[in-house]
Amino acid sequence: MDLQDFGKRIITNLEKVIIGKNSALDLIVIGMLSHGHILIEDVPGVGKTVLARSLAKSVDSTFNRIQFTPDMLPSDVTGVSIYNQENRKFEFRPGPIFGQIVLADEINRATPKTQAALLEAMEEGQVTVDGVTHILPQPFMVLATQNPIEYEGTFPLPEAQLDRFLLHLQLGYPSLGNEIAILERQQTEHPIASLKAVVSSDEVLEAIKAVRQIYVSDPVKRYIVELTQETRRSADVHLGASPRGSLALFRTAQARAALQGRDHVLPDDVKALAVPVLGHRIIVGPAARMRELSADQIVHEIAHGLAVPGGEFQTTNAQ
Repeated sequence: MDLQDFGKRIITNLEKVIIGKNSALDLIVIGMLSHGHILIEDVPGVGKTVLARSLAKSVDSTFNRIQFTPDMLPSDVTGVSIYNQENRKFEFRPGPIFGQIVLADEINRATPKTQAALLEAMEEGQVTVDGVTHILPQPFMVLATQNPIEYEGTFPLPEAQLDRFLLHLQLGYPSLGNEIAILERQQTEHPIASLKAVVSSDEVLEAIKAVRQIYVSDPVKRYIVELTQETRRSADVHLGASPRGSLALFRTAQARAALQGRDHVLPDDVKALAVPVLGHRIIVGPAARMRELSADQIVHEIAHGLAVPGGEFQTTNAQ
């Protein structure tokens, strides 16, 4: 499978709807190829929901949207068992989590109990209700959104929940020219209405398997782990990234290399992904917060301060 062409087809299709956000679209496809979930933190109206719907259409997958509210129950997400009087048996009615591309809109508006209902689904690809385990459709990907401005009536995501997200990104406001282009494209109808699938969901699963064959040399593996461990040693960090962060860097670096047409990972792949992969996994220390240092700034400084390994990264074993 030509993974570079695979990624280009999806990104080109998404660009018909999402204008001027190339780096964010790259991260979305990297997240999909890494079989991970993505947290998009941004202000309302910049295209978070449209992006999720466009991705589902592009890869010919089912799309479900969950609008989180403070009064939502875990069963509203996972589904519930209902007693059928005709056959005198309980029947499971799946909730909206049973989709391939699931938009968890304003996830921080749900209570911690409801947020926790997503943990098993995101980590294990399954949901357990009344002691019975139900397997989720594949490929399965959660795109969660939250508004960084509003704090009233919200419940910050706990560390365990944040750690389940492979990547954290922002879309940001469009430039003047891009915003004008948005007006022009939506003058008669929304471009998502005519968006067609460019790959199948089966091809996505095949691509996910192919990405895991991308070669990662021992020096690059060591570089990944050292970078993650540096977040635990930093005086600015109260709690560093877990080994899940190292694995996330490993997987996403493989996907980035594949999208660039390489069969091996370079240290540049790791460095480019350090902030979106590790930034949301660390807790900033009190002293750093007083200096108004953000988690992303700290990870950026660590990544650019750590020595890059020398030597060959592509070997005769690379496939």
